[in-house]
Amino acid sequence: MSQKTLSDGSRTGTAATAAADVSAKRWWILAVIAVAQLMVVLDATIVNIALPSAQADLGFSDGNRQWVVTAYALAFASLLLLGGRIADLFGRKPAFLTGVVGFAAASALGGAANGFTMLVTARALQGVFGALLAPAALSLLNTTFTDARERARAFSVYGAIAGAGGAVGLLLGGVLTDALDWRWTLYVNVAIAVVAFAGGWTLLGSHRDAAGAKLDVPGTVLVASGLFSLVYGFSNAETHDWGSPLTWGFLIAGGLLLAVFAWWQNRAAHPLLPLRILLDRDRCAAFLAVLISGAGMFGVFLFLTYYLQLNLGFSPTRTGVAFLPMVGALMVAAQAGTTVLLPRIGPKAVIPLGFAVAAAGLAWLTGIGVGSHYAGDVLPQLVVTGLGLGLVMPPAMQLATSGVAAEDAGVASATVNAMQQVGGSIGTALLNTLAASAATAYLAGRDATSGLVRAQATIESYTTAFRWSSGFFAAGAVLAFLLHRRGVPRQDAVAVTVVHM
Repeated sequence: MSQKTLSDGSRTGTAATAAADVSAKRWWILAVIAVAQLMVVLDATIVNIALPSAQADLGFSDGNRQWVVTAYALAFASLLLLGGRIADLFGRKPAFLTGVVGFAAASALGGAANGFTMLVTARALQGVFGALLAPAALSLLNTTFTDARERARAFSVYGAIAGAGGAVGLLLGGVLTDALDWRWTLYVNVAIAVVAFAGGWTLLGSHRDAAGAKLDVPGTVLVASGLFSLVYGFSNAETHDWGSPLTWGFLIAGGLLLAVFAWWQNRAAHPLLPLRILLDRDRCAAFLAVLISGAGMFGVFLFLTYYLQLNLGFSPTRTGVAFLPMVGALMVAAQAGTTVLLPRIGPKAVIPLGFAVAAAGLAWLTGIGVGSHYAGDVLPQLVVTGLGLGLVMPPAMQLATSGVAAEDAGVASATVNAMQQVGGSIGTALLNTLAASAATAYLAGRDATSGLVRAQATIESYTTAFRWSSGFFAAGAVLAFLLHRRGVPRQDAVAVTVVHM
C-alpha cells in the first residue's frame, strides 16, 4: 500500500470522526439554545402571576402595575433588530453569552428590588439583554442545523418552546409564588442562565459572518423608534382608550417611522434589515403567521387565566398545571408538523390546517359559562388549540429563517422574534378593549349589583376574546393558504453551507 493511500485513508478517517463529533455536538448546542430561549419566553408570563404579590410587597399602585410588564416588552421589541445585527457583526457566541449574563444580572436586580422604580428598571434591562439573546439563539440554530431532517427536528423543539413557553411560565410562576416568594420568579433566571452560559462557553465557536459590514445607525434609530412607538401605543390602549393621543399618536408615529425605515433600507450601503430577506414569498408568509399567532395566543393565556382563577377558583399553581395538556399537544404537533408533514406536503397545507384547528379550538371554548367545569368545558378545547398552534409556530419559524445567508441569520431571526412580540402587543390591546366593551354592553340595562349578572358579564368578556382570537386564526388560515407556494419548501444550498461551532 502506498504512502499516499495511507495518507488519504488517514485523512478520510479523521474527517469522518470530525463529522461525527460535529453531529453529536449539534444536539448539545440545541439543548443550550433551548434553555436560553425558554428563559426569554418564560419572562413574558412568569412575572404576571406574581404581580399581585409584588404589588403588595412593594406598595405600588394599580396604575403603575402595567409598567412591570410593559417595560420589558418595550425594550425587547424595540431593540430586537439591533440585537440580531450585533450577532451578525460581532459574532453569535459573544452576543449569546453577553445576553445570558446580562439577562441573569437584570433578573437578580429585579428579584432584589426594594421599590417600584428598581423593579421596572430591572425589567427594562431584561428586555435589552433579551433582545440580544433571542435572535442570537435562533440564528445559532439556523446556522448549526443545515441538514433538512435534523433542521426540522431542531425547529420542532425550538418552536414548541416558543409557543408553549408562555404556559410553562404561568405554571412556574404559580409554583414559585405559592411555594417561595414572588422574587423567585426573577431569581430562577439566574439558575437557568448558569446552565446556558456554561453550555454556550463550552460548545459554541466564535465566528462573524458579517464581519465586513457596518452597523446601519440611521436604520437602527428608525426601526427602534418605530417598534417602540407601536408597542407603546398598543400598551396605552389598555390603560387609556383608542381616542387618546397617547394611543393613536404613537401608533401613527410608529407606522410612519417604520415606513421611513423601509424606504431607507433600499438605499443604505449596509442595511440593518436587507430587503432580500423580505422578498421571498414563503418567508413573508411565515413572518405573518408568527405575527398572527402571537396576537391570537393571548386569547388563550390571558383570558383563560382570568377564567380559571376568578371563576373556577384555581390557585396560581393549579392554573399553570391546567395549561400542561395544551403544552403536550403543542409539542406533539410541532414534531409531526416540522419533521413529517412540512417536508411531504409543504406549508400551503400544513400552516393553514394548523390555523384552522386552532380557530376551531378557540371557537369551541366560547361555550364556557358560569357553571362550566375544567374537564368537560376547557380541557378538550385546550388540547385542540395546542395541536393547531403546534402545526403553525414551529413550521413558520423554520420557514422564516430557512435559506437565509449566514451573514443575515441574526437579523432574520430578530425579525421572527419582533413579529411575535408585536403580535402579542396588538393582541393584548385589541382583546382587552373588545372584552371590556363586551362586558359593558352586557351590563347595560341589567342589575349591575347582582353577583350573577356581574359573573355573566365577565364570561361575556372572555368568550368575546376567544371569539376574536378564533377569528384571527381563521384569517391566518386564509392568508397562509393564499400566500404560500405550492409544494415542499426548497432549501437554498448556497445560503446555509457553513456550520460554525
